[in-house]
Amino acid sequence: MTDLEIAKNVKLEKIQDIGKKLNINEDDLELYGNYKAKISNEKIKKIEKNKTGKLILVTAISPTPLGEGKTTISISIADGLRKIGKMSVLALREPSLGPVFGIKGGAAGGGYAQIAPMEDINLHFTGDIHAITAANNLLSAMIDNHIYFGNELGIEKVVWKRCLDLNDRQLRKVNTGLSGESKIVPREDSFDITVASEVMAILCLATDIEDLKRRLGNIVIGYNKKGEPVYARDLKAEGSMAVLLKDALKPNLVQTLEHTPAIVHGGPFANIAHGCNSVIATKTAMRLADYTITEAGFGADLGAEKFLDIKCRKANLKPDAVVCVATIKALKYHGGAPKETILEENMPCLENGMGNLYQHVDNIRGKFGLNVIVAINKYTSDTDKEIEFVQNELAKRQIPVSLVESWAKGGEGAIDIAKQLVDLVKKEEKFEYIYDVNEAIVEKINKVAMKIYGAKTVKYTEEATKNIEKIEELGYGNLPVCIAKTQYSFSDDPKNLECKEPFEINVRDVELKAGAGFIVVLAGKIMTMPGLPKVPAAESIDIDENGEIVGIF
Repeated sequence: MTDLEIAKNVKLEKIQDIGKKLNINEDDLELYGNYKAKISNEKIKKIEKNKTGKLILVTAISPTPLGEGKTTISISIADGLRKIGKMSVLALREPSLGPVFGIKGGAAGGGYAQIAPMEDINLHFTGDIHAITAANNLLSAMIDNHIYFGNELGIEKVVWKRCLDLNDRQLRKVNTGLSGESKIVPREDSFDITVASEVMAILCLATDIEDLKRRLGNIVIGYNKKGEPVYARDLKAEGSMAVLLKDALKPNLVQTLEHTPAIVHGGPFANIAHGCNSVIATKTAMRLADYTITEAGFGADLGAEKFLDIKCRKANLKPDAVVCVATIKALKYHGGAPKETILEENMPCLENGMGNLYQHVDNIRGKFGLNVIVAINKYTSDTDKEIEFVQNELAKRQIPVSLVESWAKGGEGAIDIAKQLVDLVKKEEKFEYIYDVNEAIVEKINKVAMKIYGAKTVKYTEEATKNIEKIEELGYGNLPVCIAKTQYSFSDDPKNLECKEPFEINVRDVELKAGAGFIVVLAGKIMTMPGLPKVPAAESIDIDENGEIVGIF
C-alpha cells in the first residue's frame, strides 16, 4: 500500500482526545475540524513555568534526492517511547507545497510511521504558510506603494523579495512595474519560496506576539541614498503583518497513526534557511511531555548545525540526545554508487560511504559535545550483510546504533532505539557552539565551513566581502550565520558526493536578516527559489469524484 492508503485505513482519534494526553483541555484548543487544532495562547501562557522534559533532536547523514526518512524515524521514536510507557510528543515542521508537488514528496512520514491527517498536513493544513506568504507580500506592496507616492524615505535600493510557496524557477528574476502608468517605477525583482522568507524565520524564532511585531519591524527592506538601512517599521508595516500572522503564530496539534500527540508548526528549509520548527512549538512540547522529539532538516551539517548554533542559542535550548539517521542506500550513494543502482548490494561503495556518516557523528559528538545514536532506517532492499557491516563498523568506534523498522512496523519497530534513548539522555554532555557570535562574520563562516564541512579554505566574491563589511558597519556583526548551500554534499557542489579531495566553500553573497536575527550566507549555486524536476510529483496527484486525493507520497 502507498503511504496515503495506509493513512486512510487508520481510524483517527478526535483531536480533543489527543489534547487530553498532554493535559490540554478542549477549551484550550481552537478546532480545525475533527483532527486538527491550534493550541491557544492562553494554554501556552499557563504552562510557561512547567518543568521541561528531555529534548531529542533527529538529524541525518547527507541525503539522496528523496531524503532519508528523518520524519519517519522521529514519528516512530515518539510512538516507540509511548509503547514502553513514556510520555512523548513530537515537535515537527510543516511541509511546504514546493517539495510536495516537486521531487521529494510530502513531509508527514511514511508507511506506518506517519502524522495525520496526512493529505491535509501536506497541503494547506491550517493556512500558516499561506499567512506567511500574505504577510511577506503585503510588505512588498507597501514598499512599492510608498515609492509610488513620493518615496519620502528616499529608498534607493529595495532588497525585500516577494515569495510563493511553490517551486517556480521562472520567478528567480522578474521585472515588475511594467504597466506604463505614470509614477510607477519599473525595477528588477525576484521571488523566494515562502519557506525561505525571513517572515518564516521570524515566526519560528518569535516568542510571542510582541516579539513577533518587534522582529517584523526590524526587517531591512532596502537602503536609502546614504546607504542607510530602511526598515519595515519605517513603513509602519509590522502591525498589519502581525495581524495576518496572529493565528499562524499558534502551534498546531495533530496525531500519529498510533495516536501519539504531534505539534507541527513552522517549516523553513535547512539548505536555504535555518531548518527548524518554531521555538514556541518546541518549548510548548517540552512543557507538556517528558520526551520531545524534534527534527532539523537535511543532513547534520545543515539542519543540526543551524538548530544548535542559531535556534538553541536564541531560545536557550540544548538537546539531551541526537539521533543521526542513516540509510544503506544513502551510504552507497555517498560512497560512489550511481543513483540508479543504490538499491543493489554494493559493499565497496557502502564501505566508502561510511566516511560521510563518521563525519556527521564526529561533528555532533566531537565538535558540539552531544550524545548521539545512529538510527539505521531499514528499507526492504537492504540485505542482512549490508546491515551487519554498518552495525559492526559503528561498534568498532563505540558509536551506539539501532536498526529501526518503523516504515513497516511503526512504533513497534522503534522500541529498541526508544529504550536506548531513555538511557542516553541521562548521560552527561559538554555542549559547545561552533563559534562565538561576537567573532567577525568571516571567522564565523570559516569555522562552520572548516570545522563542520571539512573545507580547506573559504573563498569570498567581491560582492560578499562588500556586504560583510556593510553589515559589520551597521552594527550587526554579532549575529549568528545561516549558511545556504547544497544538502547533497559537505562541499557547495551537489555533484561532489564523496568529498575525497580537499575542497573550498565559495561564498557568493551575504544578506542581513535583522528581523530573524541572523546573517544568510549564500554558498555555491544554491537557489532560494527551487525549480520543478522534469517529471514533477504534481503530474500524479489527483482527486476523484468522491473527493478522495491520490498520488501524494
